[in-house]
Amino acid sequence: MAKRRKVGNILALSLLSLLIQRPMYPYEMASTLRRWGKDQSAKINWGSLYTVVQNLEKNGFIEVVDTAREGRQPERTTYQITEAGAAELRDWMRELLGVPEREYPKFETALSDATVLPPDEVVALLTGRLETLDTANAKLEQELELLKTQLPRLFLIETEYHLAMRRAEADWVRGLLKEMADGTIPGVDTWRQVHETGVFPPELVALAEGRLEPGN
Repeated sequence: MAKRRKVGNILALSLLSLLIQRPMYPYEMASTLRRWGKDQSAKINWGSLYTVVQNLEKNGFIEVVDTAREGRQPERTTYQITEAGAAELRDWMRELLGVPEREYPKFETALSDATVLPPDEVVALLTGRLETLDTANAKLEQELELLKTQLPRLFLIETEYHLAMRRAEADWVRGLLKEMADGTIPGVDTWRQVHETGVFPPELVALAEGRLEPGN
């Protein structure tokens, strides 16, 4: 099990990754992350950036290197990473890259309860989802090919991964829709019957109550 970190959100990781390159002040950190598109690969709460900076400083991972004011501009505090911060960053990256962790995407959660809707409606919703995925994937593929002419591939591997995962999702949804259309996935008729009659078959009730093992 991964250890509980003193400052454990992804924004903290991104800030440490910036500061290991050079000192920056918070507004500069946010601008750089946006320019690099880091909010496309991670869910970032921009409103908490200053709080995360303060927590990193409190835990000794970064420190103030300069405080200055230019004209009538607000005072600007520049931070640099500490030795402890650099060690934390490298340890955290080794953990994220090397240790698989169970994630909980919303789509997976929705699939687990998809039977609350009639099968025909689920087919229509998944068909719309697939169309959206295919369109977005085609656009991202074009953007990625353009970026490869401008940047080294090393700086694009997270985009490659994102595209690969979205393609895999589209292929899986496509396969599920085909099974439902062909009638080769078991249980669809019972699923439809429940929504048409409002009555759950005794075997489903027994399964839900733990009185019947799956497959029996």
